[in-house]
Amino acid sequence: MLSYTFIPMFAAVLGAVIAVSYAPSPRAVSAFQHLAAGVVFAAAAGELLPELLEQPSSFPILIGGGAGIVMTFAVKAIEDYYGEASSFIVAVAFDTLIDGLIIGLGFVAGAAQGLLLTFALSLEVLFLGLALTGSLSRFYSGAAIIAISAVIGAMLPIGASLGLAAAGLPPGVIAAGYAFGLVALLYLVTEELLVEAHAHPQHDSPFITALFFIGFLGIVLLEHHIRH
Repeated sequence: MLSYTFIPMFAAVLGAVIAVSYAPSPRAVSAFQHLAAGVVFAAAAGELLPELLEQPSSFPILIGGGAGIVMTFAVKAIEDYYGEASSFIVAVAFDTLIDGLIIGLGFVAGAAQGLLLTFALSLEVLFLGLALTGSLSRFYSGAAIIAISAVIGAMLPIGASLGLAAAGLPPGVIAAGYAFGLVALLYLVTEELLVEAHAHPQHDSPFITALFFIGFLGIVLLEHHIRH
């Protein structure tokens, strides 16, 4: 099952290679960031939130969500100390690790569920790779960006291994992990991807803004089609 995680891992590197090779314009970077934000938001709303709402106790949600909020302060501290590029890398790495965790737990629930998540999250990390490259091109060379994307992509099998191992833990512990992941994904959307996307308002347009909703609805429709 872990071998499937190399598909989205390859997608992350592919997105970076494409963006490095073709040097997208600021408008294209903003488009990638909006699309990636919509896809990540769909993953959070479609995979993590329903699991939390089914939990009988709110205590694990409070603990995991609280830890996620602490994590956001840590990422902000990294940004203040090392710069915005470092905080973006950390946020995307957290997201990718959580994606791997979701895939691992999905395969525990069933092969079909795991394959669905692998496909949906492969699209997510592809667009994240494109968005990450556009954001980091001001700070790093193309080779460095591809290497960073490869390291971030390696978080997927690591996360999947943790997901498989966590399957035997008490439901409350898993729920806390889901709550932490939900906050981390929402942080990536609201404080990194969309902030970066609107850093240059002159490149905004109604179509680029609509790409957020297109990415969100695309993943929702994909999951609905596969499930039914």
